[in-house]
Amino acid sequence: MGEADPLDVVQERRVRAVLALGGVPQADLPDGVQQVRLRLLERAASGREAPRDVSAWAAVVASNLAMDWHRAKRRQERLGERLAALRQPAEHPSGEDSSVLSVAVAQGLDELPDAQRQVVVLRFYADLPVRSIAEQLGVPEGTVKSRLHTAVRALRARLHEDEVV
Repeated sequence: MGEADPLDVVQERRVRAVLALGGVPQADLPDGVQQVRLRLLERAASGREAPRDVSAWAAVVASNLAMDWHRAKRRQERLGERLAALRQPAEHPSGEDSSVLSVAVAQGLDELPDAQRQVVVLRFYADLPVRSIAEQLGVPEGTVKSRLHTAVRALRARLHEDEVV
């Protein structure tokens, strides 16, 4: 393939982080990165101009892919929960280790509505400014700020409830 890679190393790292924080397992990260690459190449092949900020665009696409993966996972888990309800519930490991806070935050992120999780990941993990998030998602800045506020409040409440902080 004679084409240059549409994602540089920094952009690929950001895409991997957004996917991972969105709940995509490590084993599926390379596929997610390839999906982002493919969408960027398809965009160019269709004649549309390149995004103004490829890095922000790639982070949003990765976030959308993570949301899609998360939704599919949830559907599978619901089926598993119904099957598990038919038998005695299994013991879950407590997960108590040096990363209790990280685990609690990850669980809190999983419980957020998709739109809130998306803006939290894009803002705090992909380090995109509110304006870029709003532009990339096609929503007003106030909507992004509102979702962030609600999500952070919910995460904070979850951490206090679990006595993590």
